[in-house]
Amino acid sequence: MSRLWLIVPAAGVGRRMAADCPKQYLPLAGSTVLAQTLARLHAAFPTATLCLCLARDDVYFDAAMVPFADWRRIGGGAERAESVAAALTAIAAEAAADDAVLVHDAARPCVSVDDLTHLQAALVDEPDGALLAVPVADTMKRAAADGRVARTEPRDALWHALTPQGARYGLLCDALAAARARGVAPTDEASALEALGRAPRLVAGRRDNLKITHPDDLALAEQILAAQAAQHKALT
Repeated sequence: MSRLWLIVPAAGVGRRMAADCPKQYLPLAGSTVLAQTLARLHAAFPTATLCLCLARDDVYFDAAMVPFADWRRIGGGAERAESVAAALTAIAAEAAADDAVLVHDAARPCVSVDDLTHLQAALVDEPDGALLAVPVADTMKRAAADGRVARTEPRDALWHALTPQGARYGLLCDALAAARARGVAPTDEASALEALGRAPRLVAGRRDNLKITHPDDLALAEQILAAQAAQHKALT
């Protein structure tokens, strides 16, 4: 792997937030959700190339949110997979087949720098790709059609998938192209790789890698960022 590409899909509107603007532009800890996410990625990978996938009619974006020297704006799609595919196509003339590509949710501003660097290290020697994830800690219930418990699912070997998720450029292109050919829009990169018969490596991450989805997640994210900053200060 000779180059690292970061793809951040940020073309969604986040309807579950019921906000006046897309959730990636909501205020968080003195800036915005997107700015905090990009700052965290930059802290781990300052020399990476960023592909930021935005809606074509996005009126909220400000280039001042981007700390990367090497970045490009790419028109995103209605679905995550469409945005990622658009980014992969946009860099086809520059990317080598064995370049590393990491895809990270714009709404995950609390990912730790240590987790990011651990994932990158795992990806170097991993031909099937890799993703951050955490083991399931709660008892898992399967619901019946009437909203009652159908059964309890064993949680052994179950993991919550997080982001970033990544693979070599050529493999990720093949996985998403195969999904499109089947008429499937995978919800994450790992599932597209799995459909090709690959087994991405699970890299244990921190549980505070929160995805902002609901209104109360913003307050929780602010608390997490403050706690992470205090912990970092105590260690330095």
